[in-house]
Amino acid sequence: MSEWSLSDKVILITGGARGIGAATARELTRRGALPVLADLDAEALAATAAGMSPAPETIELDVTDVHACEAAVERVLAQRGRLDVVWANAGIGSGGPVHLTDPAAWRRTIEVNLVGAYYTVRAGLPAVIESRGYVAVTASLASFAHSPGMSAYCATKAGVEAMCDSLRVEMAHHGVDVGTIHPSWIDTDLVREGEESRAFKVLRDSLRPPFKKTYPVERAVKDIVAGFERRSRRICTPRFVYAAHALRSVLNTPPLQRDQLAAAPEMERLFEQELAERGLEGASISERAARQLAHAEDPARV
Repeated sequence: MSEWSLSDKVILITGGARGIGAATARELTRRGALPVLADLDAEALAATAAGMSPAPETIELDVTDVHACEAAVERVLAQRGRLDVVWANAGIGSGGPVHLTDPAAWRRTIEVNLVGAYYTVRAGLPAVIESRGYVAVTASLASFAHSPGMSAYCATKAGVEAMCDSLRVEMAHHGVDVGTIHPSWIDTDLVREGEESRAFKVLRDSLRPPFKKTYPVERAVKDIVAGFERRSRRICTPRFVYAAHALRSVLNTPPLQRDQLAAAPEMERLFEQELAERGLEGASISERAARQLAHAEDPARV
């Protein structure tokens, strides 16, 4: 398949203030694309945009608000006149054993990562159909490798992969391609924040290469941009994730989970310690994500 030129393509990126979204936006800009960055964190969004040349359009956006997602797309169309790619990239993480973790944090993870992805894609589809463009959704290696202490995150990433599998067939006759992005551990705020949890560190220590390693964000950017140029149905980064995907039927079986089965009791013990020290919310979700949770539960929120 010939490469699809990204030059002058208008690309809406949610979760664009930091991490993979921000880093990829910089490279897309370098290639002549016109990214529009959307994020709930207005301060980080402004800082990211200020560090890019030319500075992209930005939109403060809560992806769990369906009307806000629709308004964001309307704003892109008013400013740019078209939308070629919608990339649902916004995501948070929460952790802990199912019977101990904070139900509010678990629910918020579902709302942002899964429902928010749906709202984003749904809002962008009419414009992307008109441009015969591309839909991308950030999934994860966790879409098919399901670790203990990550039930909400794994459920959302499996969910967005399934959503895109359905959407891909629905959109084929419209000339729209649909891709899911499956990173392993990437050196971003999301992964670094997880390292604040002792239980999470035990999980990471239980993994074997190549699943154990954290990879630089530049590696993910390279693979994602190449995938966009090919309008790929699946973008895995690093490349070993393609093999993991092919072996997904055995990844969650006892022989391959033996190290995690051994680690789970210690993870539970440490999480209980963190509950005692930091409280239910503090043990279950990062401080940054907790601010989003408070924002979501604010009765004054529009």
